[in-house]
Amino acid sequence: MECPYCHHIETKVTDSRDTGTLSIRRRRECLKCCKRFTTYEYIELTPIYVKKKDGRLEKFNRNKIKNGLIKALEKRPINHEKIDEILNKIEEKIRRTGKEEIESKTIGEYVMEALKKIDQVAYIRFASVYRSFADVSSFEEEIKNLSKKMW
Repeated sequence: MECPYCHHIETKVTDSRDTGTLSIRRRRECLKCCKRFTTYEYIELTPIYVKKKDGRLEKFNRNKIKNGLIKALEKRPINHEKIDEILNKIEEKIRRTGKEEIESKTIGEYVMEALKKIDQVAYIRFASVYRSFADVSSFEEEIKNLSKKMW
């Protein structure tokens, strides 16, 4: 593993943790500069393709989901570990379908379902982009629906 600081190729693993069923978190230390960094190892599984709205197929990229979660949860009281936990659960749910193709709409619904459980503001932020709210009344309708489900 190459050190991201000095680019030396020899490092040692100081700690390993299972982060779920799909990845392992490793703390590493460079043997040259002694700086520490974290890497994640993911199990290589059969590739999954995402069917976009226009019919194109795109290789599944968990970083796209992560970036959406980070944007929705920006300035909210949710830490990065929780984001990774949500991301792992969503990816696991996708893989459990056993299908090689999944619609982007389904992934969006999984993300909204997860956000609804942890932060209503993040849920509305994500929904506004995902559902392409056209005006204020769209926001109001989604908030009413969210309030009904909460009570």
